[in-house]
Amino acid sequence: MHLDEPPKLIQPRDHKANIQIWSDLSVSDMDAIADCVSADQIKGELIRIFKLDDHRDNMKTSILLDLYYYTIQFARDSKFSNEQTSAFFSILKCIHETCIETPFGNVEHCFRYFRALVLCHAVKRPPYSIDLFNPEDVRIITEYVINTYFRHFKMYKYVFTPLVRLDLSMTYSGMPPTPEPSEAEGEVVPEAEKEENQDGDVNSTERSTTDEQKNEEEMTETESAAASELRTLIKQHLEAEIKKLRVTVEGQIKETEMTITKKIEAAEATPAGKGGRGSAKGKKK
Repeated sequence: MHLDEPPKLIQPRDHKANIQIWSDLSVSDMDAIADCVSADQIKGELIRIFKLDDHRDNMKTSILLDLYYYTIQFARDSKFSNEQTSAFFSILKCIHETCIETPFGNVEHCFRYFRALVLCHAVKRPPYSIDLFNPEDVRIITEYVINTYFRHFKMYKYVFTPLVRLDLSMTYSGMPPTPEPSEAEGEVVPEAEKEENQDGDVNSTERSTTDEQKNEEEMTETESAAASELRTLIKQHLEAEIKKLRVTVEGQIKETEMTITKKIEAAEATPAGKGGRGSAKGKKK
C-alpha cells in the first residue's frame, strides 16, 4: 500500500482461538530472555526479536515495547515456565492486534477472543486445547489483562488506529437545499482591478455586500437549527450505545469470574496427588 492511500477500514469481527505456544517467542528467544538480568537487557532482546529499533523516535513503537516488556515481567513475577510465558505473551499480542485492526469499537470481540484464548490453554482437549495453565494461573492472567490492557483499551485504539471522520449530508422537507460553493470564491483580485471597482461600481458593491450579508444570516440560522437537532440525535444514540456496552462488559466479566471461581473450587477439592497447583508446579522449569 502506498503512503498516500487511505487506510482500509475493517469492520469488527470475531477470531478463532488457537494454541499459541512458540508462536511469537521461539525456544531460543525464550532462552535468551531467561538469561537477561535487567530491564534494559530484556528490552534489548525484544527490540532484536520484533525489530523495534525506532522506539526512541516512534511513539507507537515505544508503547508497543513497553507492552511487551511488562508482559514478560508479569510472567517472571508469576514464575511462569518458558512455555507458559511464550503462550501468555502471544495471547496478549493477539488481543492487541485484534484491537488495532479496526478503528471501530470492538471491545466485546476482543474480550470474547481473550476468554477463548485463555480457555484454549487451560483445558486438556488435544489437539484443540491444552492444560498449560491451571485455575490459579487463569485467575491471575485474567485479572492482569483486565486491569492493564482492557483498562487502557481506548488509549491503544486511539494511538494505533486512524481517525475516522463522519461527513453527513441531510435534506429537510420544505427547506431549500444548501447552495453549492461558487468557483469564484477564494480568488485573488489584483490591486489594479480593486481600484477600478472602487471608482466605478461603489453603489453596486454596497448592494451586493448587503445581499450577501442577508443570505449569510439566513443560512447561519438554518444551519444552527439543523446542527442543534443533529447534535441531539447523536448524543441520544451515543448514550444508549454506551449504556448497552457497559452492561455487556460487566456481564462478561462476572461470567468469567464465576467460571474461574468454579475451577478454583474444583482444583482445591481435588487431592494433591492427582492434580491441582502442586502437580502444575512440576511442569514449570
